[in-house]
Amino acid sequence: MKHSFLVVLLLLAFSGSGSPAWAEKADRNKPMNVEADALRYDDLKQTSEFTGHVVLTKGTILIRGARIDVRQDPEGYQYGVVTAEPGKLAFFRQKREGLDEFIEGEGEIIEYDGKADRVKFIKHAELRRFRGSTLSDEIVGGLITYDNNSDTFAVDGGPASPAPGGRVRAVLSPRSPASAPAAAASAVPPAALRPSVTLDGGKK
Repeated sequence: MKHSFLVVLLLLAFSGSGSPAWAEKADRNKPMNVEADALRYDDLKQTSEFTGHVVLTKGTILIRGARIDVRQDPEGYQYGVVTAEPGKLAFFRQKREGLDEFIEGEGEIIEYDGKADRVKFIKHAELRRFRGSTLSDEIVGGLITYDNNSDTFAVDGGPASPAPGGRVRAVLSPRSPASAPAAAASAVPPAALRPSVTLDGGKK
């Protein structure tokens, strides 16, 4: 079935310029389209439950999973949980504002907290940035938490990490002026990613 509904807004970005490079701003005003085998909506509780090969699109946002549960609090903030099919990973993708770059993330579970503006990729978590069609940065761990307000991310290892030994793994490419026309035009030097842990999982 197809259903247009205001549900999850998963906003994700890496800091790749002098100022925060937020997710595509136009996405918030685009219609939400959801394809699923079934939908259960409770107007009193303000909850929606999409199940069965769920595909959600909203502007440049694309989300795939076996199930998406969404609730809205009295203040209007939304909270979403995307669950993968057994043996697979839930998927999230969104364009970055003003850049030819996309953010992709995967995990067995993806959680979004609309009030805190925070996204979590849980179990076999992966986060990737593409510049055009070229993979630029890649991070894997057991849990990846991205805070859009502070433009920072934290990565934990452990048994649920896809990296050998349950460790955190990151591959970060240098940012050349040619790949950042927006930053070059504003004469602001690009900033590197700002992880809150080191590669071996220790605090900075």
